[in-house]
Amino acid sequence: MQNPPPIPTGLRGRCPRCGEGHLFQGFLALRPSCAACGLDYSSFDSADGPAFFVMSIVGTIVVGLALWLEIAYEPPIWVHALVAITLSVGLSLLMVRPLKGMMVALQYANKAEQGRFQK
Repeated sequence: MQNPPPIPTGLRGRCPRCGEGHLFQGFLALRPSCAACGLDYSSFDSADGPAFFVMSIVGTIVVGLALWLEIAYEPPIWVHALVAITLSVGLSLLMVRPLKGMMVALQYANKAEQGRFQK
């Protein structure tokens, strides 16, 4: 059995081994294991990786839009605040789950694990 491609599988929130079972239980919590193939999810830890990518991508979009908005329309500060807060929260919530799924799937595909010192 060949593993499914990690990026689309992770973005869809599916099991990195079979591509069938759901990866998430709730919004960001991983299930204990895959219901379809039994893969144990307890060893996966995406840590702050998804948050870093979300902040980088959303920050670039929001700052770019704020600059364009200021140059093109010169709106009052409350318009900037409304647009920035709405976009920051909305895009962050939209992106964090798929990116976390992708990070978990890439960990599985690349057999990533905790670093160890050799003696």
